[in-house]
Amino acid sequence: MSLEVIYVTRHGFRSNWLVDPSNGNYTAMLRSPTGIAADPELTAHGVEQARELGDRLLAADPPVERVYSSPYYRCLQTIEPFVRKAQAAHASVEEGNRQDEEDAGPQAVRLETGLGEWFGSAPFEHPVPAAPELLNRFFPTMLDEQYSPIVVPTRMGESIEELHDRVATAMDALIADCDRDGVRSVLLCSHAAVIIALGRVLTGNMPVNIEAEDFRAFTCGLTVYQRRKAATGADTSARSTGRDAAAASTEAPLSAKAAVDNGKRETSHSAVVVAAAEVTDVAGKETIATTDAHNADRQIKNDPPRKLVWRAGRGVSGGWDCLLDSDCAHLSGGEERGWRFSGDESFKGADEKSNLDAGISLGVVVEGRNKGSPGAGGPRL
Repeated sequence: MSLEVIYVTRHGFRSNWLVDPSNGNYTAMLRSPTGIAADPELTAHGVEQARELGDRLLAADPPVERVYSSPYYRCLQTIEPFVRKAQAAHASVEEGNRQDEEDAGPQAVRLETGLGEWFGSAPFEHPVPAAPELLNRFFPTMLDEQYSPIVVPTRMGESIEELHDRVATAMDALIADCDRDGVRSVLLCSHAAVIIALGRVLTGNMPVNIEAEDFRAFTCGLTVYQRRKAATGADTSARSTGRDAAAASTEAPLSAKAAVDNGKRETSHSAVVVAAAEVTDVAGKETIATTDAHNADRQIKNDPPRKLVWRAGRGVSGGWDCLLDSDCAHLSGGEERGWRFSGDESFKGADEKSNLDAGISLGVVVEGRNKGSPGAGGPRL
């Protein structure tokens, strides 16, 4: 069996941090559990979003069999409710001596830096996320300690094109691993810029205008991709964007359509839609001491990702169709905190937005159609 379905979600509402673009000095509004200024935890509202997302994912069909996540604290905090409940359900199944493979539940979370936050190009080194050894203290029994990341972004940051190529390289290898292991469905948790790039890389649709609002990434929204069976070049390009999610879903087999049933709707993008999130959730300057030693011990490569042919509707690993695009039907607050590329890809000349929230300094925040109930979840950071 090969990989058929990819579920993608963005982390929930987080606390804020600032960056001085002239020297790369990061400061946090609230101290992060990891001690890294740009590795904040979720707000109370974000924690509630994560709980609601977890309930949605538990009902996914086909069920999630493997989980990959950006190694940032907010991403792990977002998927924790789902993973814990899935692990508990699996333990219950084992106690009952049932041998039902479909009840096996997801494996331990694989920390993949190839899904990590986008760092725009800068004249200074970007910091790195906390080491798995430290994260394992915050998320015990939840992480796969044996897993080695596929791609590690350069600490000097990436251009927008380099970001897309990094995501393509990571996904090509990730999908191949799942194919080899017979994994049918996976969950990816990441950040807005990466989620937008994921949509483009999987479908093969790279817009001429990088600012195009083709794929959305609202906080804790759920996106679903289904692998193409056999599509001609013409078919591929015609069904390659988030805007075509509704058309693709009408042609999808029942099993894949069931994966989106819990969303109450299949997203239609007849109007251009938004991709959401703070693009540069860069890690803070106060890096954890064990991180560099950890990376050295595991000999993680920092070489530029190799070029893959995925554009022009081709997509990685045969191409994928978007069945659901950042659906938020499970969230009481609806679509919140969207984001899209602004065209900027460097901290050089960054404006005053960095003084408000470093996460939006290279992008544009987009409001969702459903803003939720007034005051729900407390102040928005």
